[in-house]
Amino acid sequence: MRKLKITELNRLSTDEFKEAEKLPLVVVLDNVRSLHNVGSVFRTADAYLIQAVYLCGITAQPPHAEIHKSALGAEFSVDWYYFRQTEDAVVQLQKEGYTVFAIEQAEGSIMLNHLHLQTGQKYAVILGNEVKGVQQDVVDMCQGCIELPQYGTKHSLNVSVTAGIVIWEFFREMTYNNN
Repeated sequence: MRKLKITELNRLSTDEFKEAEKLPLVVVLDNVRSLHNVGSVFRTADAYLIQAVYLCGITAQPPHAEIHKSALGAEFSVDWYYFRQTEDAVVQLQKEGYTVFAIEQAEGSIMLNHLHLQTGQKYAVILGNEVKGVQQDVVDMCQGCIELPQYGTKHSLNVSVTAGIVIWEFFREMTYNNN
């Protein structure tokens, strides 16, 4: 087995990415502190043709060297928008017809492995601060919460790891299960 060279991967250029059909999914970062986490979310959003990333509150915005270090240029391909208040992002998304979920451990949350998405629906997922999670006021505005099943001693995953798992599951469900 031979590893492929970068030139053999046939990846999109930034211009081709901008023109490509996107997955109708917006990832919202609610007061995420780590610039490496922000960059990692951009990189994953690029990998799965996500519609946009919304950066809210204290979440840093490009251009920034620490974001670029993890994003590797994905901050230039993926559309992003900044909101001072996460609540404003949620209101806008809901007005635009998105079903908005907080990724949070909450009463009545849906386990990610039990999630069933509707064909033709637009979705947004909100990932919260590394310590405090998604703000309760924001959770209250959402149509529901999605929780990742976990079986060890820790009660949470790193926000960029969580984003990767959630984005992949939405991509898988929306791409393969809705055809």
